[in-house]
Amino acid sequence: MPDSMDLILWRHAEAADAAPGMDDLSRVLTGRGERQARDMAHWLDKHLPGDTRVLVSPAVRTRQTVQDLRRKTRVDEALAPRRAVEGLLAAAGWAEATSPVMVVGHQPMLGLALAHLVGGVPLDRLAGATPWRIRKGGFWWLRCERDARDRPGVLVVTVRSPDLP
Repeated sequence: MPDSMDLILWRHAEAADAAPGMDDLSRVLTGRGERQARDMAHWLDKHLPGDTRVLVSPAVRTRQTVQDLRRKTRVDEALAPRRAVEGLLAAAGWAEATSPVMVVGHQPMLGLALAHLVGGVPLDRLAGATPWRIRKGGFWWLRCERDARDRPGVLVVTVRSPDLP
């Protein structure tokens, strides 16, 4: 079992509203969203460990968000809109993964994951919980560290918004 695991929760950048009859998975980034994603990808490329696994929702807007990230990505259906936090945690291997994991997804799932991991809301109570806010294009970088008795604790490493320089 690793001493620590990093989990980065990255919300897709700004996307266009769905046109009438359009499938939600087909929504694309706006011009502003493309700039947000590009800027954040450049920052992440400088700071992510080389062995970071990148898991992406099947939505077009999430795949566009990572297109400038110089990493291999894997689409995971468990990260699609309106899926459960349990699927995100299982896909990421929280808190047992041996390498950092970045999840690129959607609200409210990402915010509910934060409510659980950082806020301590039990998984069985997330249905009624208020999701924590992650700005479009922003991310939260978490670390699960185990103490001498192998008890996990969550540390917030950094929170970034695309509005920061």
